[in-house]
Amino acid sequence: MLITVRKIACALILTIAVSLGSCRNPDLPLSGETKGNINLLMGNPSQATSSPGNSENYLIARPQYALSYSKNKGIPNWVSWELNSSWLGDAHRVGKFAPDQELPAGWEHIKSADYTGSGFDRGHMTNSEDRSRSPEDNIQTFLMTNILPQSPDNNQGPWVQLENYSRQLVRSGKELFIISGGYGQGGIGKNGLKATVGQGKVLVPAVTWKVILVLDTPNSGVAGVTKNTRTIAVIMPNKQGIKSDPWQQYQTSVQEVEKLTGYKFFTSVPAEIRSIIEAKIDSVEPREKPKLRQRN
Repeated sequence: MLITVRKIACALILTIAVSLGSCRNPDLPLSGETKGNINLLMGNPSQATSSPGNSENYLIARPQYALSYSKNKGIPNWVSWELNSSWLGDAHRVGKFAPDQELPAGWEHIKSADYTGSGFDRGHMTNSEDRSRSPEDNIQTFLMTNILPQSPDNNQGPWVQLENYSRQLVRSGKELFIISGGYGQGGIGKNGLKATVGQGKVLVPAVTWKVILVLDTPNSGVAGVTKNTRTIAVIMPNKQGIKSDPWQQYQTSVQEVEKLTGYKFFTSVPAEIRSIIEAKIDSVEPREKPKLRQRN
């Protein structure tokens, strides 16, 4: 009965304030920690919180992105960010990799040096170029809580291709809500298979994944999501030998990424719409030779 009443109330609010796109799916709790952060407008995939006791699902919500961090793994579980034309500018890669001082007292601070000589790139989740509006925004993407070990061929090949394609969509007038992370343990870098780097402090994921919600009308919020809204999802092996692979080769559905990770994406979207858009497998054919990234 309570859920029914809440659903009715939410529907009424959405009717009144449709332009705000602020009505959240009533089947999941609303967290005061995530309310108002644009990067979590479409939901908090693991219901992360900023309680230090929640060390394996610790929420850091910045203006530039939001993430769930794992103290034991030394990497983010997921990172979520909005991307539209307002975030793009000329401040490309002005930051330097640095420990994140916002972690609770007593926690290990992963350093750039923990990756040195590992055979793995310091792989951005929120990409540096996605936060090129100002030096301040760009610097935030180099904090080590936004980084995980990516094989050079993953990071510099299909992963960067999808990042470039995402910005192409934005420049064509779209707005994206993106979530990415890694899963499993054990990746193959330049020095072969490794389960961890940094003397065991940093877990190496077996795959990297990303899900993207594509809005045709920027700033339309949740109200702009319909049954025809496009979603893009990929699961890529974290290994060498894939640098020339087109990113489209690794396309899947958002539902498959949910099955893999156990997360629930885009939970602010009404369930009847979410179930349709998350079941789709987007189809994009490669149109040009991939642009490859140099090792960071």
